[in-house]
Amino acid sequence: MTEVRAKQPSEIRGWHVLAALLAGFGVVIAVNVAFAVIAVSTFPGEDVRRSYLQGIQYNETLVARRAQAALGWAASAQLVVVDSQSAVEVTLRDREGRPLEGASLRGDLQWPTDAARDRALAFEGVGGGRYLARTNQLQPGRWRLRGRAERGESALDFEAELTWPTQR
Repeated sequence: MTEVRAKQPSEIRGWHVLAALLAGFGVVIAVNVAFAVIAVSTFPGEDVRRSYLQGIQYNETLVARRAQAALGWAASAQLVVVDSQSAVEVTLRDREGRPLEGASLRGDLQWPTDAARDRALAFEGVGGGRYLARTNQLQPGRWRLRGRAERGESALDFEAELTWPTQR
């Protein structure tokens, strides 16, 4: 007569536990590496190119900022709608708060996480110390304006955080 043997349940051995732990940690490490590669490739972390050289030249930057502070100019900026199109409006004032006319402005409207969306702005004076730069359609969200106003030998560098669409 043949004997029927019941199959014994397999036991978990030490190498089973080791293999499960190594596989689990391997998956976690692989996912972390993939996310790190994707993050660095989409945003390298540099706000401006050659930041090292800017750091070396920081004393000249401080001298220029002191000269601008002594000048007493002030700039304010906002995103507005003009003829159903978005635009950047900058208002310049002198030390006494009077409108500053006759300046030439240039600037960049920057999307903080994607330089491909950045755009150069061409400002035109519209009176009362106001300068307007029309933009094409803007993506909703936070934008950064970096600009420079010059009149004669005097200049003012300014920045502003702007949100589109405007909340009124």
